[in-house]
Amino acid sequence: MNILEDKELRREIILDNYQNPMNKGLVNDSCYLKENTNNESCIDNIDIQLKVDNGIVSDIRFDGEACAISTSATSIIIKSLIGKSVNEARYILKNYKNMISEKEYDSDILGELVVYDEISKQPNRINCALLPYNAICKMLNRLDEV
Repeated sequence: MNILEDKELRREIILDNYQNPMNKGLVNDSCYLKENTNNESCIDNIDIQLKVDNGIVSDIRFDGEACAISTSATSIIIKSLIGKSVNEARYILKNYKNMISEKEYDSDILGELVVYDEISKQPNRINCALLPYNAICKMLNRLDEV
């Protein structure tokens, strides 16, 4: 069954990534870019680290306190971006933002990220879903400055 059609599968994916997030825990390594991201309207406060080697996203790590949507979105974005080129990562992130913003997007490249395709129906959760997006985009943009 398609994730977009199965509400229970969506719930399971979000819950699993909240309870067992990928790459939780920061590392002490100067090769990583780091960005803090928080949501002023709730407890969400996450530090995200990004490492790029030869134009490939080789690692993303995070830590902090956040709601189920922010934590699971961070975990799923991490899984979606590791191993991708910087340009592929930007393309995935652009499509993710378009989906959240109810604009045209390519669902085929988003994988599990499509679980948030109806998040706009809960306007107070949009910022939660975009928290990791915002931080990772800032770090990718900093790569252009170097």
